[in-house]
Amino acid sequence: MSAVLDHHGHHADDHGHPHGWRRWLFATNHKDIGTMYLLFSFAMLMVGGVLALGIRAELFQPGLQFVNPELFNQFTTMHGLIMVFGAIMPAFVGFANWMIPLQIGAADMAFARMNNLSFWLLIPAALMLVGSFFMPGGAPAAGWTLYAPLTLQMGPSMDAGIFAMHIMGASSIMGSINIIVTILNMRAPGMTLMKMPLFCWTWLITAYLLIAVMPVLAGAITMTLTDRHFGTTFFNPAGGGDPVMYQHIFWFFGHPEVYIMILPAFGIVSAIIPALFGYTSMVYATGSIAILSFIVWAHHMYTTGMPVTGQLFFMYATMLIAVPTGVKIFNWIATMWRGSMTFETPMLFAVGFLFVFSMGGFTGLILAMAPVDIQLQDTYYVVAHFHYVLVAGSLYALFAGVYYWGPKWTGVMYSETRGKIHFWGSLIFFNITFFPMHFLGLAGMPRRYADYPMQFADFNMIASIGAFGFGFMQVYFFLFVVVPMMRGKGEPAPQKPWEAAEGLEWEVPSPAPWHTFETPPKLDATATRVVG
Repeated sequence: MSAVLDHHGHHADDHGHPHGWRRWLFATNHKDIGTMYLLFSFAMLMVGGVLALGIRAELFQPGLQFVNPELFNQFTTMHGLIMVFGAIMPAFVGFANWMIPLQIGAADMAFARMNNLSFWLLIPAALMLVGSFFMPGGAPAAGWTLYAPLTLQMGPSMDAGIFAMHIMGASSIMGSINIIVTILNMRAPGMTLMKMPLFCWTWLITAYLLIAVMPVLAGAITMTLTDRHFGTTFFNPAGGGDPVMYQHIFWFFGHPEVYIMILPAFGIVSAIIPALFGYTSMVYATGSIAILSFIVWAHHMYTTGMPVTGQLFFMYATMLIAVPTGVKIFNWIATMWRGSMTFETPMLFAVGFLFVFSMGGFTGLILAMAPVDIQLQDTYYVVAHFHYVLVAGSLYALFAGVYYWGPKWTGVMYSETRGKIHFWGSLIFFNITFFPMHFLGLAGMPRRYADYPMQFADFNMIASIGAFGFGFMQVYFFLFVVVPMMRGKGEPAPQKPWEAAEGLEWEVPSPAPWHTFETPPKLDATATRVVG
């Protein structure tokens, strides 16, 4: 990668950039920082994946096989925290760093050194989070949602986890400020907001969401910390506190958070499904989803004894989010309708995303119904739902983006055959893993249990086999797709490898030089091409 490894010799514009470890430790270049984010997030995906396979190995058969229930709960908790805060979110920030300056014709991000800090903060946070397994009593085991009163009963690792999440939150806020200032202030002349690529739009809106809700999470976990050590009773009924209040505060962060994890995915898919139909409606739909995400949080809490009026409000508000999401799905379908399409790997992942994400959206709509959710709450139906939208949604979009922009990053084409093996293997194993969980949930199997009655055995065995297949496919992806690209093995990539691709990132050579758009480019009327 011109911005990963120096195997292409030096470009004329690489004048004197740092080499060796200094290039990475002191990195201020958006491409280098984007690369580090992506590699960090993949490492975290592997750690979180090992924990997931620990969970699935234990659940392969009834009875206790490998771990005791306490360690099982540590696995589920840490799997969730590591995947959300270590894998999905930093991966999208890596895409933002790499692509936003290229797509808007900017020389770099607005605050290059803050960009460096926001990445390097993740390393101690991740080490502290993963290292919590080796503290007295093991890792936090309260579930990734960290509900009181369990968090008040955890060992010292809980404090390490709280600190790690504070640091990751600070990193997210700095990254978001950087993205907002870059997009609002550094677009090339002639690129109005409504001519900007949709990936930039989705990230602009996501960054505002992050700035709005990260302090709310910080407040929730700080109150947990003071309840644990400083004699406050925010969540302790004995002192007049309320554990349900924690859930309200957490989910006021947590629901916008799940849209933070999907909106950039929408942006990537919008870039890959070419010549998009209904640009304006896509922008407004993204904004609508962001606004509505703030008024639906208690749909996670139908079983907490909410007044029926509250249940009705949150039920209708949640169903309302299906409208702008449906606008997006229909726009993508309308774009492809009677189109002349080819199905290279990025398009396969984008279409796979549409199909499987829509399934996850429909199970979400089912869970939005309060009377139905009271039956399904905290069962494997919920696990199936959010893995359909987070794995087949966010993760598939990330894979699509790697295949789509990878040639621009590295200067070499990936192997199309291997890409297709990765896609079909992932899609099939994903469905083998998570589709049976809908049935388990409907039959009443609860989440977060290390053991289960005999009637759930068959579906759990199927799910566990699928999970190991899915994990194997991601190792295959790294070893046989990512590593060869990073080492420069493959066909040299043209400047624009995709026929229908448009945007300023295809106006620079492949691999993208270390410095791009050092002087603001002159753009054509569509703001997708450089003229002169």
